Amino acid sequence: MKVVLAYSGGLDTSVIVKWIKDRFNAEVVTFAANVGQEEELAGLAEKAKATGASAHYTVDLQDEFVSDFIFPMIRANAIYEGQYFLGTSIARPLIAKAQIEIAKAENADAVAHGATGKGNDQCRFEISYAALAPDLKIISPWRMDDFRAAFPGRSEMIEYCRSHGINVEASAKKPYSMDRNMLHISYEAGILEDPWFDPTVPENKGMFKLTVDPQDAPDEPEYIELEFENGDCVAVNGKKMKPSDILRTLNKLGGKHGIGRVDLVENRFVGMKSRGVYETPGGTILENAHRQMESITMDRELMHLRDQLTPKYAELIYNGFWYAPEREALQAFIDKSQEKVSGTVRLKLYKGSITCVGRKSPYSLYDANIASMEGVKSEYNQDDATGFIRLQSLRLRQRARKQGVSKDAFATKTKLVKE
Repeated sequence: MKVVLAYSGGLDTSVIVKWIKDRFNAEVVTFAANVGQEEELAGLAEKAKATGASAHYTVDLQDEFVSDFIFPMIRANAIYEGQYFLGTSIARPLIAKAQIEIAKAENADAVAHGATGKGNDQCRFEISYAALAPDLKIISPWRMDDFRAAFPGRSEMIEYCRSHGINVEASAKKPYSMDRNMLHISYEAGILEDPWFDPTVPENKGMFKLTVDPQDAPDEPEYIELEFENGDCVAVNGKKMKPSDILRTLNKLGGKHGIGRVDLVENRFVGMKSRGVYETPGGTILENAHRQMESITMDRELMHLRDQLTPKYAELIYNGFWYAPEREALQAFIDKSQEKVSGTVRLKLYKGSITCVGRKSPYSLYDANIASMEGVKSEYNQDDATGFIRLQSLRLRQRARKQGVSKDAFATKTKLVKE
């Protein structure tokens, strides 16, 4: 049997390389995805081979990650449960796709991952595997009784590495786990499992890597301009850049001003609630600017219909259904809605906040003459509102006449005082 393992070089996957090799009498090929995590990727091939892998691949996916996964998601303004920018979620289908490509090139029999049996990532990886290579076997060690029996905790994994000469740098107890890519960093588990724990107090705030504490951000606001074409940001402060460089630039700007921190309790796909802390500086700026660009270029009914679909779209990404037909169909609708979302947005960044202070577009649907309260003549005739309101309220008048006023209308009595 030949197995392609998603590999980070950390404690779990270092153990899994040898465990799979011995447990299945298998040849193991390791694969590491560079999605902008800025962790040490050098030396992974040597480490994996020393652990028992027959070959290793490190694949740079950064440009594809931003242009083909993050940007399409931003077009939808997709935020899970109104808070989570889906940073980990959106990386998994891309990693799975690259892993499948390697498995096919290697004529592998199976793919494997080190995701825990309690988390969302096992779903995201395996649903993507099934969609792209339905006949490949999937090995998930954390859902296997003999693996969990052998490694009930980190100390047993560390001892396993020592006894088998596997070189890992790991402590028996870490205060939290972390996942990083170009869009965000997530922190969870350990000390963060207590939803009352405050990571922002001085003794804890060193946890954050991408953003300064908003209280420590510059005392002067910074103004930036983002240029959009068809719903995608193409330039920052007049400088055209490829998508990955745009996100890098916005990450630095957002981090400098303490933008993009979120602390939430979310509903995992597997059924439990989980507390997570996230930093998404560039993505937060990008989504905010995109929404502002839409405000003057998107038709009202088109926007409202898209907004009804966005929570479902976000849920599909969160749960791992990027390659499902319903996500693809929603994407087609979303991308169609973005055809005129072009122009420039000006934002003010200040101590963790984003304020839109300007937006303009050659496709703007905003007409100052129509909106003006200064008596300017335009297509809008205020006399037309009389018939419009009468028609809109016709059914309510009929209800009151024929069925009476709703019993809840006067549930709260107001004391009338005549003066």
